[in-house]
Amino acid sequence: MEGRSQPPDRARHFGLVVDDLDAARRALEAAGAEILPGRGLDFRDPWGNHVQVVQYDEIQFTKAEPVLRGMGLELGKTEQALAELRANGLD
Repeated sequence: MEGRSQPPDRARHFGLVVDDLDAARRALEAAGAEILPGRGLDFRDPWGNHVQVVQYDEIQFTKAEPVLRGMGLELGKTEQALAELRANGLD
C-alpha cells in the first residue's frame, strides 16, 4: 500500500479488543510499531492511524449471553470491569 501524503489525524482513533494485551504489546514491539506513551496500549500504524488496544476482560464492553453462546465463547471479566458494569446498571 502507498503511504499517506497528509499528516496523521490526531483527533480520531479506533480500538481493537484482544484476549491478551501483553501478547499484543510483544507483537507490536517485535514489528517495530510506534507505541504511544501513556498507561494503555496505543500505537500508530504505518499510515499514521491512532489505534487503541484493550483487553476484553478489563473493559465494560460485553456481549449478550445469546451472542456468546452462538459464538461458542465463555468470556470472563475482571472484578474492576464487573464493578464498572454494576455502577452503570449493566450487570
